[in-house]
Amino acid sequence: MNSDFRRLWISSGVSGIGSWLLVVALPVQVFTLTGSAAATGLTLALEALPPLLLGPWAGALLDRWDLSRALWIADLVSAAAVAAILFAGHRIWLIFLAVLVENAATTVFRPASRALIPAVVGTGPELAKANAITATTASAIRLAAPPLGALLLAGPGMTTVLIIDIASYLLSAAIISTIRAYPRTASGGVRPGIQYVVRHRALRGVLLGQTLFLTANAGLTALLVPFIVERLHAPGATIGYLISGLGAGYLLGAALSSKAQSWLGIRELLAATQLATAAAFFLLVNSPNVATAIGAAALIGIPGSILLITAETTIQRTAPSEMLARIGALFFAADSLALIIGALAAPAATLLIGLPTTLNALAGFAVIAGALTLLAVPSHPAAFTRKPQPQPRRTELGS
Repeated sequence: MNSDFRRLWISSGVSGIGSWLLVVALPVQVFTLTGSAAATGLTLALEALPPLLLGPWAGALLDRWDLSRALWIADLVSAAAVAAILFAGHRIWLIFLAVLVENAATTVFRPASRALIPAVVGTGPELAKANAITATTASAIRLAAPPLGALLLAGPGMTTVLIIDIASYLLSAAIISTIRAYPRTASGGVRPGIQYVVRHRALRGVLLGQTLFLTANAGLTALLVPFIVERLHAPGATIGYLISGLGAGYLLGAALSSKAQSWLGIRELLAATQLATAAAFFLLVNSPNVATAIGAAALIGIPGSILLITAETTIQRTAPSEMLARIGALFFAADSLALIIGALAAPAATLLIGLPTTLNALAGFAVIAGALTLLAVPSHPAAFTRKPQPQPRRTELGS
């Protein structure tokens, strides 16, 4: 891998550690200040709003901007938002505002990073390796950072967590600022990206299948604590063990993802991993004890990781380079919509049909997502080939 990708990889790992520490600590802080489960839930909902409402417009701007500059500016904005939480005291409205600002910056960071990686490493075999390396690092952080966040929160306290998160964003920005410029010269607004995805059968099929799958995933995630308490008769804190099992599965899946993309066609691999994850969902929601549930969570992580990496690589290789940021932002917006729908609909469904039936129905929706992918995504490799684009000058993008 070249030096620019190494810098991008290191910066994402550094900022990821701080972000995951805050994911654990912030809901606890909000609940401590308010004593309200509704306020804690609102905090999570606010995280999903910026990608949904601002994502497509952010992507359109990024297709005309220097991507590396956009990344380090987003990191600085995130650092400022977390600093606002540090000085918020008991002003819960300021914490909510900071959450919105931080996730607005993330709405810029994620599609910019997705568009920058193929600009740095190309769209050949190195792209799949780069995505696998990034996903492996993210999985390792997901496995280690939540327990660390809990320990820091119980020991030094929230202030320490916030300071570490601010420092991680500042260090990430400093590293990214050393990456060479990758200027963009695209024109147009949000509509061309939406129209391209609607008309492109491969991208449209991936979007439909993934959105349905992620809706089911969000619903199951929203019901994990009730499942643990009511079905497994275990403390709610047991969710930490399930998350660790999921993280272990993600690590293994990320390591296998590059090889898996050479075993099957894109459509078959997407559908197979969705169906395999759905089978693990069924195992999880029907687990008789905690140990079985942890094992099922690990089994979810293996195909789940391959699925996410394959979808990511497919979008990067298929979308035109001049529209990659806005198409990536459109997919992120769909992910956020799936999160909101799943998180709201699943608890409501339990009131109508009960928890066990709802859990199995959500796993069934994941099966339907796999079937939809087989129907909506074309099987011919040519459908996933990016149209030839003018080659950038070496003085702009390097080798």
